[in-house]
Amino acid sequence: MSFGPQAAERLTNKIILITGASAGIGESTAWDYAKASNGEIKLILTARRIERLESLEKDLSTQFPQIKILTKQLDVSNLKDIESFFQSLPTEFQDIDILINNAGKAHGVDKIGTIKQEDIDVMFQTNVLGMISMTQHVLPIMKQKDSGDIVQLGSIAGRDPYPGGGIYCATKAALRSFTHSLRKELIDTKIRVIEIDPGNVETEFSNTRFFGDLEKAKKVYQGTEPLIAKDISDLIVYTTTRRSNTVIAETLIFSTNQASASHLYRKTD
Repeated sequence: MSFGPQAAERLTNKIILITGASAGIGESTAWDYAKASNGEIKLILTARRIERLESLEKDLSTQFPQIKILTKQLDVSNLKDIESFFQSLPTEFQDIDILINNAGKAHGVDKIGTIKQEDIDVMFQTNVLGMISMTQHVLPIMKQKDSGDIVQLGSIAGRDPYPGGGIYCATKAALRSFTHSLRKELIDTKIRVIEIDPGNVETEFSNTRFFGDLEKAKKVYQGTEPLIAKDISDLIVYTTTRRSNTVIAETLIFSTNQASASHLYRKTD
């Protein structure tokens, strides 16, 4: 997608914080913001895998020498880490303009009654408690200047629960409710709250869900033409580069072979 000169103008010198930036949608979003702004932005890139972030920083800086990037190892499931992360931000990266709550995790497809407690904990800690903590730390910054964008990466799972997704679906439903409350609470401000709910997107997400079993992960997309990370990152950048009084509040995005969480057309040979 070509975002045009207005997008570049609206992004110039903005500070953008992306969680889960080491791969998939987060990594693609970092690239799209760099391209849309012609490198005239500051990126704070966080994830658990610092080596992947450092590699991304190197590649971005090579293509956009003027860009400013701060990479920080951060596991949003650890709330103490979030606290120390914000305390350690250098002054030039503190005035955050856009928060992309992208970090998320699914563990397993066990049915209710057989789900491991550790899987329940990690999904709620990452997808709900970590997301809420990131938002609560950034919101006072945005309120002080009465501007900013909070982008919530939800899922069709938060709207349309499916068997084997009892916990993951519940976490995304919690994100959705939190997001709606937040938007209503900020109605008297110029802070925009944007929810993007993807359907089937081929990233490393399924690898994590199946604990590194690549064969099982591959079957998720078998016979389909799923979305890719850039389809979502294009949308993220688009929604945050509209006129300041325009809020694209919710977007549900599917590939053409999908109509709901469980209604997915698969071609057979």
